[in-house]
Amino acid sequence: MNGASREALASARERLDALTDNASVDAAKLAEELAAVTALLDREVSLRRVLTDPAQAGEAKAELAGRLLGSQVGGETVDLVAGMVRSRWSQSRDLVDGIEELAYGADLVAAQRAGALDDVEDELFRFGRIVSSSAELRSALTDRRADDTAKAGLIRSLLGGRANPVTERLVVRLVAQPRGRSLEAGLDALAKLAAHRRDRLVAMVTSAVPISETQKQRLGAALTSLYGRQVHLNLDVDPEVLGGVQVRIGDEVINGTISERLDEATRRMAG
Repeated sequence: MNGASREALASARERLDALTDNASVDAAKLAEELAAVTALLDREVSLRRVLTDPAQAGEAKAELAGRLLGSQVGGETVDLVAGMVRSRWSQSRDLVDGIEELAYGADLVAAQRAGALDDVEDELFRFGRIVSSSAELRSALTDRRADDTAKAGLIRSLLGGRANPVTERLVVRLVAQPRGRSLEAGLDALAKLAAHRRDRLVAMVTSAVPISETQKQRLGAALTSLYGRQVHLNLDVDPEVLGGVQVRIGDEVINGTISERLDEATRRMAG
């Protein structure tokens, strides 16, 4: 997002955080309702254009959103959406993207309250690796001709009882409402949102052989010290990797054979 949309989304995130700081707010219900609004505005192009029309007064757009949604969702959801349509958006689609992000964020709040955010983050990553390694599964989950209910059922058969309920909800929603994204891109975005929820960086760590739990802890501590922020490690094994360990954080790649910082981290891992 650019310009006005970025500012509008930042304000919406703050309002979501302020709302969900109140433990009495049902974060899972809020997520479900925001997802329903996302689906509505994704379908109704003319409506979302009206709600983002810069020529219309913000209060008038908020009142319209309230009239349309008031009988379908709770007051907290109406207030969040009304606040968003009062803001200026660079593109009408940015509003829908923003509401969708808040839906995912509310579900992650639910996971955090349950002490399960780490599990959800790891499960999203692992499921992404499974999808990437299985062309048959990816095809079944992304086939536009397939019924969404059937795809949701497949997700539940794969994750039900094996993953946190929040993980299951997030993946089902992503498969049912891809909104032009690849499944892998959507899973990656969810993992980043989960990391942001904990104000952490996500490091993709690739090694030729599996690293031990002790090595993982030492590497995580070393990277946290180097970057000044907590770093969550997603681990992958690739026998073709040379030089020990490769770490990717955002667009930065640290190769264990040439980077002084990773050399230091490796020394710490060795004790």
